[in-house]
Amino acid sequence: MKKVIMIVVILVLVTVLGCYSSSEKGGSVLKGEGFKISVPTFDVEMKQGEIQSVTISIERGESFKQDVKLQIEAAKGLNVDPTRIFVKASDTPDVQLRIMAPKDAALGVYRISVKGTPKIGEPTSTEFNVKVITP
Repeated sequence: MKKVIMIVVILVLVTVLGCYSSSEKGGSVLKGEGFKISVPTFDVEMKQGEIQSVTISIERGESFKQDVKLQIEAAKGLNVDPTRIFVKASDTPDVQLRIMAPKDAALGVYRISVKGTPKIGEPTSTEFNVKVITP
């Protein structure tokens, strides 16, 4: 019984912690002076004609105190708002994106790319998928 409970706990933790993926490190290569961009790991499912909010997060290193400019680009056929976000070092690391699938959007998987550029240092980028399904 203990083994079953332990397996269930491990599976829940893997599921919860595995819901978001991170980009390669941007900023500085020195320990604690960089940042990563966290996006959904699994496909975001949405119906034709639907609008959905998705959270993007900046994971800052202990010593990373810079503003980051995010540029978001959606594949043709989807709309995303905003497409540019300036996240100050003093702001919360979470950013809300609104993704819109037109009523006539083709069914399938679309890619959204997110690029983060600090004031000083290297940029980083990552992507996630949006799957458009029938209403």
